[in-house]
This record gives sequence, structure tokens and C-alpha cells, in this order.
Amino acid sequence: MKKDPALSPDIDVNSLHALDWRELLRPDEYAVLRQSGTERPGTGRYLKEERAGAYHCAGCGQKLYGGDAKFHSGCGWPSFYEEVEDGALTTVRDASHGMVRVEMRCSRCDGHLGHIFQDAPQTPTGLRHCVNGTALVFVPEGEDALEVIRKHRQG
Repeated sequence: MKKDPALSPDIDVNSLHALDWRELLRPDEYAVLRQSGTERPGTGRYLKEERAGAYHCAGCGQKLYGGDAKFHSGCGWPSFYEEVEDGALTTVRDASHGMVRVEMRCSRCDGHLGHIFQDAPQTPTGLRHCVNGTALVFVPEGEDALEVIRKHRQG
């Protein structure tokens, strides 16, 4: 049986190796979360999601964003102005691709999520968390997160 930290929160994510993640995640999820890839703009799931609910890490299931913090930025990826609570994300300096950016990662599994930009004055924080939809699983309000993630894992 696969060790799945999203379905068994007691699993130490640091005990998982690349092969474990490859078995758990879809190829596109693995490319983004474990290899810091980026989905093409305008193609990701949840870009146009409008329902109330929460967004969880597709890797480990940690709750990352509330639907109320989502906004339409026009950048081609789901955008949020703040994480669901302090400590849900970690940030690192990213100097790849000839520019310096702030990369955000899931604080539980260290999965790559996207980047944070200070270009959203229309939001309460002034920030735009530009997130790869592939890195997320949306849980509609009133639904059980474990069940939604279990269904997501099954395809």
C-alpha cells in the first residue's frame, strides 16, 4: 500500500522518496510539486473556480488557501492574496530564469506551488500568490477533505 500523506496525516513527509512521490502524484503534479515546474498559463485547473471552499496541497493535503482569498488577476494562473493561516507556506529566493522572485512552497511537504508578487494593490495585502492549479486540490465547502482528495487520487 502506498504511503499517502494526504490521506494519512500522521505520515512523515520527510520519509518519502522521489519514487514514493511518483507513485502518488499524477505526472503533471509531480513535475510542478517535486521538480518546480510550471503549468502553461490559462491551462490549469481551478483558474475559473468560483465556489466556496478551500484549496489543499495536491501532494500532502495540507490546507493552503481559502476560496475567499482567491481573485482574478488576469495572469493565467489561480491567484490568492494570502494563505489560509500563517505557516501554511514557506518562501525561498528564486533566481532562476534570469530574474529574482519569491517562490512559495507547501510548509508540510516542501512542494513547489508558484511565486508571490507585490503587484496586486486591489487586494487587502497587495500580494498576488500566483499558484499552479496542478499543485492544488479544491475542496468545496461542506465536503470532507479526505474524501475529495481520495477521489482526486483515484483519477
